[in-house]
Amino acid sequence: MGVERSLPGGRVRVTRQGEAIDAVLRSAEGFRTAQDLYGALRAQGSSVGLTTVYRHLKVLADAGEIDVVHRPDGEAQYRLCLPAKADHHHHLVCRVCGRSVEVEGPEVEAWAEQVATAAGYTEISHTVEVFGLCPEHSTPAPPRRTKR
Repeated sequence: MGVERSLPGGRVRVTRQGEAIDAVLRSAEGFRTAQDLYGALRAQGSSVGLTTVYRHLKVLADAGEIDVVHRPDGEAQYRLCLPAKADHHHHLVCRVCGRSVEVEGPEVEAWAEQVATAAGYTEISHTVEVFGLCPEHSTPAPPRRTKR
């Protein structure tokens, strides 16, 4: 029997390909698409297939090991969860570089609960992803002209 890894969703077999994907995720700064991760693996000389990358990301996402956000165009991006923020949280994500900041949103939590309760829903969940430009990719606002 091979080596297995325990995840909240059950046990999964540890493979060379899975370990390679995990290593690329650990070294990535910010969120990365499956294509980005696949490209990084190929650049390292790894023979991991794109289908394997998607399959492994799904296992990690289902187990809550990685954060998943969807870009405005719908493509999923992935990042290892930070241990300090393992609980429910939200993200500010740069549209250019994928850099992200984890944020808490008690107002969002209260609003979601209120809307769901008003509609008669129970056992709700939600995701909030805020996209913008990080400080590095933001252009300074032009100075305001004053009327004389």
